[in-house]
Amino acid sequence: MIKVLGISGSLRRASTNTGLLRCVAQSLPEGVQFEMADISDVPLYNGDMEKPASVARVVAQIAAADALVLACPEYNYSIAPALKNVLDWASREPDNAPLGGKPVAIMGSGGGMGSGRAQYHLRQVCVYLDLHPLNRPEVFGRAFGGEFDADGNVTDEKLKHKIAEQMLALKAWTEKLR
Repeated sequence: MIKVLGISGSLRRASTNTGLLRCVAQSLPEGVQFEMADISDVPLYNGDMEKPASVARVVAQIAAADALVLACPEYNYSIAPALKNVLDWASREPDNAPLGGKPVAIMGSGGGMGSGRAQYHLRQVCVYLDLHPLNRPEVFGRAFGGEFDADGNVTDEKLKHKIAEQMLALKAWTEKLR
């Protein structure tokens, strides 16, 4: 069994990025378990701060996962601060243990390019963190293009199919890297 943890970089109630992760939960191949991390109570990283319980919880979830799915919103052409913040906290663990060598699928929804710029920026961050991003298929949702309902749930069949394809590829990638 492969354990996959999803992390949405958006904290909004009706987030389309969180909606992508809800779709992931419904699109899993056999042999894959999925859980979604709640990062809403994780404070901004501060090296002077003792690690709070909320951070310890999320870092433990990351460490226990065999692979990650990062739903990456785009804010001002870059990664949403909430997602980057969680990765920063996790990277401070000894030897980068929760993240190092872990396979990761990246997806996101946003404006015209569907968070493409942020996803490519996140790939750069993955290099430093020794995460191993899946190259394809890439998943770019259009938050304002009719692919989601008012609650942020995926309604577009092509996007659902692309997410299912990515989960199959993540399973194979995780097995290959084991």
